[in-house]
Amino acid sequence: MKLSILMPVYNEEERLPEALKQALAVEYPCDVELVVVNDGSSDRTREILEGWEDARLRPINHERNKGKGAAIRTAVDAADGDYMVILDADLEYDPKDIPRLLEPVLDGKAKIVYGNRSFGGHAAFSFWYVMGNKGVTLFANILYNSYIGDLETCYKLMPLELYRSLAIKSKGFGMEAEVTGKLLRRRMRPYEVPISYHARTREEGKKITAMDGVEALLILLRERIRPVPRQR
Repeated sequence: MKLSILMPVYNEEERLPEALKQALAVEYPCDVELVVVNDGSSDRTREILEGWEDARLRPINHERNKGKGAAIRTAVDAADGDYMVILDADLEYDPKDIPRLLEPVLDGKAKIVYGNRSFGGHAAFSFWYVMGNKGVTLFANILYNSYIGDLETCYKLMPLELYRSLAIKSKGFGMEAEVTGKLLRRRMRPYEVPISYHARTREEGKKITAMDGVEALLILLRERIRPVPRQR
């Protein structure tokens, strides 16, 4: 088994070196590749990636910013692993948790695994950020008659070909809702494992906004009323 770790990056020169270091230092239970998409950054991101020496790192550059969803589509097209997981470069997620996501897959218990954030301690920078996340997740559970704990988690591990079959169109943060909506619509329920999380503040570069939450609700509703595509 080979795991493709997909990292979208936009103007993260201060955090990118540490993000790469942490991701590549983990002892994974399988082969890995780290596909990093520089999404039109105007800082030193490209220079950092080009100067990094590790055979597992595969850097790709967008000449202009297209959004997280578009960066992930580029990474998915280039990846050649059996499974994939997204790891942002903002250091909010700990790559040491990725082997925990792999355990249910390697044990034959699951094909789709989500990392569930507890939002305890220093895990969130504001009350409304947490309530927004919980509200979107609750909305999805009601719409799809499901029970998942964290829809907006970055850590969504699944077969690469399954992700490709979802044909995600969202260009920005709405991709998280689209992925989950399309999985739940197919009656695919993710297995969840607890993970650590350390949210950064708006001053530190947090990019997601309240409008992204509204977009997520609309995407979930859209996917719920669409017919389930026939499986070939």
